[in-house]
Amino acid sequence: MKTRVVTPPGGVEEAVRLLAAGEVVGLPTETVYGLGADALNPLACARIFEAKERPLFDPLIVHLPDREWLDRLARPGALAVRLAEAFWPGPLTVVLPRREVVPDLVTSGQETVALRMSGHSVFQQVARTLGRPIAAPSANRFGRISPTTAAHVVSELEGRIPLVLDGGPCPHGIESTIVWVSDQGLSILRHGPVTEEQLAAFGEVKTPDPAMAAPGNLKSHYAPRTPLEILPAPGLIPESIDRTGLLAWSHSGTGFARVEHLSRSGDLREAAANLYGAMRRLDEAGLQNILAEPVPETGLGVAIMERLRKAAARE
Repeated sequence: MKTRVVTPPGGVEEAVRLLAAGEVVGLPTETVYGLGADALNPLACARIFEAKERPLFDPLIVHLPDREWLDRLARPGALAVRLAEAFWPGPLTVVLPRREVVPDLVTSGQETVALRMSGHSVFQQVARTLGRPIAAPSANRFGRISPTTAAHVVSELEGRIPLVLDGGPCPHGIESTIVWVSDQGLSILRHGPVTEEQLAAFGEVKTPDPAMAAPGNLKSHYAPRTPLEILPAPGLIPESIDRTGLLAWSHSGTGFARVEHLSRSGDLREAAANLYGAMRRLDEAGLQNILAEPVPETGLGVAIMERLRKAAARE
């Protein structure tokens, strides 16, 4: 199979045709590129797991064509409705009690389903034209660095999927925030572009249940093949740096074999958008190891450090 890259507007029609036929397609979102399939077609969703080599215990996020689908797929309470009204379309995923129409494969057999509504205009065109929810985890091999451009998708899944719809680079560059929502409040299962500070305006943010499974919530994830280590503090550089790359926050990077700067101006939003592309370039540079400077753990910095710790974890 040859993986083709197409662009809007004609590419939208082609992507919809393939999705309606039960195929999988690489699609742009505002967070990262997703590997989409008809969420109500179990055989189509099985192709996602096959292409990504994703374990069946890892549930999929379902993207809605519009907010009316929220009640059709889940049982939202008042808090979930308020969050949807505030943040959709956008990079917030809510985990809610599911309805029976959602295939077990999508939820990994759990009684909850993860839902969001993408704010990317191209993804919205595809979802609305298809008129059905789209299951779309990140369009990469399982556990690897998430793709933020169409070229990244091709490098990960060439020959495994028929089509990638190129919608340009992803504006946020990291996956959506995931929250578990109940009558008792909300818990953050994965940090992302919607910050804890923003969510706190809707009530107390509680400590999540460690047994609660969420997409992409494994200890080791988003990982380059090259070993990655997080430095104990910004600027604290070891003496021996031969064949070492630096994922830099504040350090100039002098003396390293390869340096990728997350943001020269110290902008956490820019750093988040650059994170996966920078990690991918370092991973492809033939280095012995990668060192990453920590970023401040405020706002989006919490989500960035969460990804870096998962990238550094080795199971």
